[in-house]
Amino acid sequence: MEWLGVLHFKSLPLLDKAIVKCTDCPRLVEWRAEVAITKRKAYENEKYWGKPVPGFGPSDAQILIVGLAPGAHGANRTGRIFTGDSSGDWLYRSLHKVGLAKIPTSTAREDGQELINTRITCAVHCAPPDNKPSTEEKHECNKYLVEEIHLMMPTVRVFVALGNLAWNSLFATLSALGEDTPKPRPPFTHGASASFVGKDGVKRELLASYHPSQQNTFTGKLTQVQLDTIFKLALKLSRKDS
Repeated sequence: MEWLGVLHFKSLPLLDKAIVKCTDCPRLVEWRAEVAITKRKAYENEKYWGKPVPGFGPSDAQILIVGLAPGAHGANRTGRIFTGDSSGDWLYRSLHKVGLAKIPTSTAREDGQELINTRITCAVHCAPPDNKPSTEEKHECNKYLVEEIHLMMPTVRVFVALGNLAWNSLFATLSALGEDTPKPRPPFTHGASASFVGKDGVKRELLASYHPSQQNTFTGKLTQVQLDTIFKLALKLSRKDS
């Protein structure tokens, strides 16, 4: 969906409610529901969320983290992004360590976790089969990222993309909003960065990190120190000129 300059939602809570009710991608609707019924043996006695997962964090945050999609037995189970799986363990541990999360873990929506000046969202809001959304599904869900970033532009100063897909989605979304981001787009790698001056005259920063997936953390491609360093920098940049 191309953004036509019309604000469809007046607030992030209204946008979040619309995301949870979304049924626009038949394959994802079927998959998330199937996973919620078959479950993983370790969670067979739990009731799965089994719906699209909205963003998490304050609507006036200065840091916005963008991930790929909910994990089938993580966020699709718990209903909170990056919650209930290994990726979330790594992410919230880093956020807590640098002062951006109230506690170092995120296990359930009722666990008391709160993000500080930080919000987490994703490029695709439903758990996809094999963790691979189709091109059409990514395109369809991008309308929500466009709306979310539009609503957050008054306060957001730093974007952190977790993974290549999030990095590309972030640049495409900002372009759809008419923002003049660097061209050519900086290639994705851990620690990649860029900045741009928004239409409102405010300078904003973009940072990239490898996604804290088991594929990256178990192989040592991403270390906890590397992830901590990204968020230390995000915090520093968010406070610049504030």
